Amino acid sequence: MKILVVGNGGREHALAWKLLQSPQVKQCFCVPGNGGTALLERCENIPLAVEDIDNIVKVALENQIDLVVVGPEVPLSLGISDRLQQEGIPVFGPTQLGAKIESSKSWAKTLMAEAGVPIAQGETFTDAAAAKDYITQQGVPIVVKADGLAAGKGVIVAQTIPEAHNAVDDLFQVGFSLIVVEECLIGEEVSILALTDGITVRSLLPAQDHKRIGEGDTGPNTGGMGAYCPAPIATPDLLQRVDQEILQPTVTALRNRGIDYRGVLYAGLMVSPQGEPKVLEYNCRFGDPETQAVLPLLETPLDQVILACVQQRLGELPPLRWQSGTAVCVVTASAGYPGKYEKGKAITGIQEAETMGVTVFQAGTQLDGDRLVTDGGRVLGVTAIGQDFDEAITKVYQGVDCIDFEGQYYRRDIGHRAQSRKS
Repeated sequence: MKILVVGNGGREHALAWKLLQSPQVKQCFCVPGNGGTALLERCENIPLAVEDIDNIVKVALENQIDLVVVGPEVPLSLGISDRLQQEGIPVFGPTQLGAKIESSKSWAKTLMAEAGVPIAQGETFTDAAAAKDYITQQGVPIVVKADGLAAGKGVIVAQTIPEAHNAVDDLFQVGFSLIVVEECLIGEEVSILALTDGITVRSLLPAQDHKRIGEGDTGPNTGGMGAYCPAPIATPDLLQRVDQEILQPTVTALRNRGIDYRGVLYAGLMVSPQGEPKVLEYNCRFGDPETQAVLPLLETPLDQVILACVQQRLGELPPLRWQSGTAVCVVTASAGYPGKYEKGKAITGIQEAETMGVTVFQAGTQLDGDRLVTDGGRVLGVTAIGQDFDEAITKVYQGVDCIDFEGQYYRRDIGHRAQSRKS
């Protein structure tokens, strides 16, 4: 097969890397890709924006692509899957209507309520004054969310009334016409990335992301500063409940609305101290950086599972096979992220890190001649596998310490919840 991967992040590097391990995959094209995908054997970058759907479809047709795997949420929300399907090109990723499960939090909440899925209580607002009145009545802590896509940074957990009111003003001022205000759920978060063909659901190993920029989970939200897998909070009993009470009812509700959802259904969950799971939000694509921690443990060829989803025969596949152990991914970011940051800083030490047994997935990078330079906020995702959590943590930070670029920043406490749980 020839496969086209849409996107330019660490997630897409990990997807291309994993797909190319299959003997059934002849070549990968990445649109637009990054410095890491440019260096993969049998992989070619094509410099198009992920929003340039017309030309992406043209490239797929010209190169006789057998399968398109869409990484980011933006092209899915713009209808890239619909367009590819119209041209008869197999695509892994929901249609534009299915992608509303991420692109509209209010739409998703209505769907989940119909399905009887446990969610946080809240209201949707188009008016700032009404939202502020509701916040004042409910009290804090409280959560304010942008209704549309915000690159993982559209959620504010406010600890004071003024902070919550400011969040409302900020979201309306940057152009969101709709916001959601919800109760603040207490507990521990876990990410469940599931694959579905619109009927059957297969969960991948559970992961835990670290959204905040600062150690100890402080500071503003980011796209994710690190992840580990499997997350010990997600016990087999909990995963069975998530499948029966959350994932399957959601897929059934989508189908009842006439939505043929084939792709990733990514549930961001909060697990209460009593062990009760509730959905914080759904995403319509692979998580980033969770993918960089989950896929290295997957032994079943990824292309086989994705094709089964596209061809609606996921239920015929045997159980997914996994490598034992733990994987940890640490994200290294540019100084200033998630705010303003500079680009073009030379990156060194990746080869040295990989000789120590880690895998470096590139995100915000590009090749400048024969130099690899920074080209984004989150630059690299360094992933290590160990027989247990402690071995993986030790190994990943040894790899991170080999890498350098001006202004490099990363959290030193990735996996701290798992360590606390263990102790």
